[in-house]
Amino acid sequence: MTALTVLYDGSCALCLRCRDFLAEHAAYVPIELLSCQSADARARFGAVPWLGEELIVVSNDGDVWVGSAAFIMCLWALVDYRDWSYRLSGPELAPLAQRFFNALSSRRKSVARFFGPLRCEEGMFCTVSPLARDHGNQHRPQRTYR
Repeated sequence: MTALTVLYDGSCALCLRCRDFLAEHAAYVPIELLSCQSADARARFGAVPWLGEELIVVSNDGDVWVGSAAFIMCLWALVDYRDWSYRLSGPELAPLAQRFFNALSSRRKSVARFFGPLRCEEGMFCTVSPLARDHGNQHRPQRTYR
């Protein structure tokens, strides 16, 4: 596995904040952030039954993670959070992580109200520049949201 695609709900303010969180952190592998409402997502991943209903992560090898497993994969990809992905997927914390993610996901519209609107020059379609800091050999691409 050398790249991940994260499919998120582009109409959810909490999901957009999470998208920005992923974009702002150094990653071990390239992460493509793709709104599930986009034509590209529907064309490439329309056969995935959870598209538009759950957080989905797809590897370049075709592996698919959904819901809390997708959340763990997002953490796994990030330099500062990989250790947390291992902790949260272990036997002691995996049930708690799954319950937390499911509770948050089922209430995401309500939770999103606490964050307020996400401002973006061009509405929902944003571009984030690469971070100025150097992360050695860690991947830090410019991310374009579609």
